Amino acid sequence: MDIFKVIKDRHSVRAYERREVEEEKLQRILEAANAAPSAGNRQAYEIVLVRDAERKQRLVKAAWDQTFIAEAPVVLVFLAAPDRNRERYADRGAKLYCVQDATIACAYAELAATALGLSCCWVGAYEDAAVAAAVGATGALRPVAVLPMGYAAEQPSARPRRELKDLVHQERVWSKYL
Repeated sequence: MDIFKVIKDRHSVRAYERREVEEEKLQRILEAANAAPSAGNRQAYEIVLVRDAERKQRLVKAAWDQTFIAEAPVVLVFLAAPDRNRERYADRGAKLYCVQDATIACAYAELAATALGLSCCWVGAYEDAAVAAAVGATGALRPVAVLPMGYAAEQPSARPRRELKDLVHQERVWSKYL
């Protein structure tokens, strides 16, 4: 599938069929996440794969009762791993780069899922400590995104986007905002 079509076709889906995600597809999604660029190739993130109904219910509770999380056959939880960056990049790596790494990996997983005919919804509204506890994350690992995925049971329409002229600023235009 053409990358620009994948980007255009990706929509947040919050209803899933009761159909398992094939292992081959899941493997390709995880490989895509693993191929994401990261600061200094430190890959300062972890991914927890959740299929267990009890854990998914704990994630629902942690995410302020977003029940669609439990309806998805698979949930990926992306965690920033600051200790993987601390030695090389000090505080900036531990506070920022690991979050960026996890974010990019999650975005790659979203696009791979779309390319394979699956749907997902980035969830960022949750209680950090409760998500960490639900997936057994310890130490400095910090949740960045919860990504339920499966086969769509709904087809949401595209939402409006900002016009490029309002989004992209050239230096001479940008200076008016400083």
